[in-house]
Amino acid sequence: MSEQQPNPYTSDNGGPGNPGYGYPQPYPAAPGYQPTVGGAGIPAQPQAPAQPPAMPPAIPPAMPTGQPPAYAPAPAMGGGAGASGFSLGDITIAGDQIITPSGAMPLRGAMWNATDFSRTETKIPTHAVVLAIIFFLFCLLGLLFLLMKERTTTGYIQVTVTSGGRHHSTMVPATDPGTFHWVMSQVNYARSVSI
Repeated sequence: MSEQQPNPYTSDNGGPGNPGYGYPQPYPAAPGYQPTVGGAGIPAQPQAPAQPPAMPPAIPPAMPTGQPPAYAPAPAMGGGAGASGFSLGDITIAGDQIITPSGAMPLRGAMWNATDFSRTETKIPTHAVVLAIIFFLFCLLGLLFLLMKERTTTGYIQVTVTSGGRHHSTMVPATDPGTFHWVMSQVNYARSVSI
């Protein structure tokens, strides 16, 4: 090759021991936040000194068997005010926070809404129509098969929460007519702990 047309493969780019085409890329900088190690966004609680687990008190032989032994009450979750852990769709309440994929929100003062976008249809199944036609030809009782009904529920219930300047919405699939009542009971509980 001549000096006017140099060989592109003779440069140190891509040679042994040298990265080619800008690879490997350097490692990215550490994130400005530290991901939660303990679980679903629950703030870490200060650790108490390690103690062996408490043993239940032994039942002395003189204790009447009709009385249950007295146990210490269970510690509250989160160590502070708020609700115990509960979730609805992808919205989770843990301690005094509402944890969603769009970020954590404060539980206090949250506004909850639920909208029913489900529908329940009642129809005569295909096998009932076939049986009604067959038995109508043999005896006139075949029309009783048309009384068979099939109920199907489709759609979803939309649950929205707004708190701390953030808004999140989730969809809960409706599997039967009672799904909306169940979701409303969950939303009412969330409203009661958000006060």
